[in-house]
Amino acid sequence: MPRRSADTPRRPAAEPPVTDLSDLPPVSWARRIAAVRPFLALSAALALWVYAVRHTDVSRLDDFGLVTALHPAFWAGLAVLTTGFWFTVRGGRRGDAWPAAYVLGLLVMERATQAVLYPTPLYAWAWKHDAVVGHLLTAGRLQGADRLGDMAVYDQWPGFFAAQAALVRLLGVEDAAMYMAWWPLASSVLLLLPLLLIYRTFTEDRRLIWTAVWLFCVADWVGQDYFSPQSVAFALHLGVLAVVLRRYARTGGHPARQGQALWTVLITVMVAAIVVSHQLTPAMLVVSLVALAFTRRHRDWTPSATAVVVFLAWCLTAALPFLSAAMPELIRAVGDIGGNVEAGYGTTPTGTGALVTSWAARLLSAAVLLLALAGAVRQRVLRHRAWPLLLLAAAPLPMFAAGSYGSEMIFRVLMFMLPGAAFFAAAALLPRVPTLATAATAATAATAGTAAATAAPPTSPPRGARLAAWAPLAVLLAGTLAFVPSYSGKDRVSYFPPREVALVRQLFDEAPDGSLVVAANRNYPLALEAYWRTDHYWFLDDDRRHVDEILRDPAGVLARDMAAVEPPARAYFLLTQGQMAHSEMNGPLDASELRRVRDAVAASPRFEPVAENDAGVLYVLKPASREGER
Repeated sequence: MPRRSADTPRRPAAEPPVTDLSDLPPVSWARRIAAVRPFLALSAALALWVYAVRHTDVSRLDDFGLVTALHPAFWAGLAVLTTGFWFTVRGGRRGDAWPAAYVLGLLVMERATQAVLYPTPLYAWAWKHDAVVGHLLTAGRLQGADRLGDMAVYDQWPGFFAAQAALVRLLGVEDAAMYMAWWPLASSVLLLLPLLLIYRTFTEDRRLIWTAVWLFCVADWVGQDYFSPQSVAFALHLGVLAVVLRRYARTGGHPARQGQALWTVLITVMVAAIVVSHQLTPAMLVVSLVALAFTRRHRDWTPSATAVVVFLAWCLTAALPFLSAAMPELIRAVGDIGGNVEAGYGTTPTGTGALVTSWAARLLSAAVLLLALAGAVRQRVLRHRAWPLLLLAAAPLPMFAAGSYGSEMIFRVLMFMLPGAAFFAAAALLPRVPTLATAATAATAATAGTAAATAAPPTSPPRGARLAAWAPLAVLLAGTLAFVPSYSGKDRVSYFPPREVALVRQLFDEAPDGSLVVAANRNYPLALEAYWRTDHYWFLDDDRRHVDEILRDPAGVLARDMAAVEPPARAYFLLTQGQMAHSEMNGPLDASELRRVRDAVAASPRFEPVAENDAGVLYVLKPASREGER
């Protein structure tokens, strides 16, 4: 056996194994439970959501839309999600992972519920935009007013539709309808990055940042997240504002110039994408950028000048045909502020459900705006630091004087105000909101006071303070629950069952070129399918005297209106479930009057049936009737 050398170090003796567990430090079960609490609440909320959508029947919606159809587990899941988010974001845990997970969970419950529940995409305008994408795929090029009439406006702002046509080809799907039901979720997730960049410009307080994002998501009920140019243009709008607020602000009294050329190129690309895709968003962006340029902190006219030049260049070239024809009407609309609040003929909600959901949306928006005002008044330091956000919240207000934008200007203004309003509304719900300028001071003060706080005996807050601590959660919960009727309360109008889609698809599959489709209104799927080769007439859009004339003699007057169609084209009468729901909830005719029109057409020898199911009827005017009416 070899001897150990004198220079060889002696190995230490192995430590004896631990046999007495009492020597180990105690396990903090409270800490472990606190660590998994966010996961438990989020998992429970999503589990309740899954259970709810599996047990919700949307085959028969009433005037409250999805509100009364949802299984009660959905509301419980939304309450658990909101409560879990509030305690997670208010806790001492650092990091953004859990707040981000809760916000994504909120978007899934808000925006993915309809995609899961309904077998077909919602909203007639989404189907209309799908038809525009289909036209670009069919024609392979843009066409003017001489070929497309009123629909030529989409070919003069083709950015969104051209991108979607490319995406359809890339994915190898038949049309955009294959994925547009999920577009609200995708477009809402797309807003998160620019929102976070904007809010992080003014504070590092994660409570404020994520509460503001949450409030933005629950107050954004306007519905412009559907498959539309506005959804992408709004995300690009926020992206431009994020770059300007972060990279064009003056530091130390001097404008920042590092990398300015690169950021200007990025802004130009985003502005160009907005300008070629949507009519209103560029105007909103110009107003916001000009307002920022007048402030001392952002007195750099490069972004606003870039937006103005690109906007005018497009308006004076590609969009000039449409603007030339529409300019007299646009000029007359300037200053007509009352047009944004007056309910015109055929647009007044009727019925308990429509009125309740409309008021829920109004109260939700009013509550967020009032909270924003309270937050701006209460948080003086934050008000000074985040003054540009207050300005951006107010900048869209002058657009009320630009016209009603088809009675939608008030909704668009609310949407563009929301990023700034949500930030200050969140500040109203939080006790103290440090800014970037005060964070270091607060941290120093907290460190200095640690010893004194440790030595002082703990005291219980008064009962009024404890109640006040729960009040913000109650407000947040009420707003989150109010989103559902505001956003989904009109699903009876927006949802088209598969049999209605099949009926309309049959119509356009067999209609010869040059045919005429007569319907009560345009609220049905595929309403403008093949608009480049067929004509449409929605008789409830006509003046009241002609509508009354149709009611007196439905078959005779409609046959006369349809008689000008020349063979081989045909004239079709279409009445569907979606049209009746829209007219019943928004006017001007109720369901019994429309049924009387339908029954008169069915009984008339001038018409012959083409197809019928429980979602609608389709008739065609007989050729002999066309000859007889001339």
